[in-house]
Amino acid sequence: MEQLKCMIVDDEPIARDILKTYCTHLSYLNVIASVGNALEAKNLLFEQKVDILFLDINMPVIDGVTFLKTLKNPPQVIFTTAYKEYALDAFDLAACDYLLKPFSLERFISAVDKAVDRLQVSPHFQNSPEPNQIDYIFIRTEGKIFKLHFNEILFAEASGNNTKIVTSEQTLFPAMTFSGFEELLPKSVFSRVHRSFIVNKSRISHMEGNRLFIKSTEIPIGSNFREGFLKELGLH
Repeated sequence: MEQLKCMIVDDEPIARDILKTYCTHLSYLNVIASVGNALEAKNLLFEQKVDILFLDINMPVIDGVTFLKTLKNPPQVIFTTAYKEYALDAFDLAACDYLLKPFSLERFISAVDKAVDRLQVSPHFQNSPEPNQIDYIFIRTEGKIFKLHFNEILFAEASGNNTKIVTSEQTLFPAMTFSGFEELLPKSVFSRVHRSFIVNKSRISHMEGNRLFIKSTEIPIGSNFREGFLKELGLH
């Protein structure tokens, strides 16, 4: 595996040291910078490419969540914090994972695995001059890697910090965030219709009130998503 460039951003020196030590256990991680605040990190991100960003949330001057919002093309972000209540903000920003301090080496490796998975899949969309020509993604789960064509994916549902993917043939539960999975899907084919559901528009059989149906499955249409969804369908 190629070396992945990592940056650690945390205002606590001990926390930075722990992460650096954990990174040494994985030979493919190269910590190119370890800094104490977001402004230092921002300057460094202008100068060089970073693959994985370990980002503390509760920091002075600019907190981690606010900092991530300022980045146009962020790396894969793994949030680290001692405060569980920040988790929702982290996942709304499509963070790769969320480590609650103190975390074990095993939990750290699990988070890095998610980042590596996303780095391996996302180039299909970043580098292709015509993304529409690619009609599949690869998903890793249960020790296997599945190739999924977009037309066979019926819908996806948020399942805790993971995602449930229902296809015409099977149901998969990859260890990736719902927002992270959404990033891999072309908006021309898929729509977010609810906080917890993404659907393949071509597989909708009918709609009734605030519900839509795919095969025998009833899926709610969230009030915050309804207007935008109907516009996409040319119904509003």
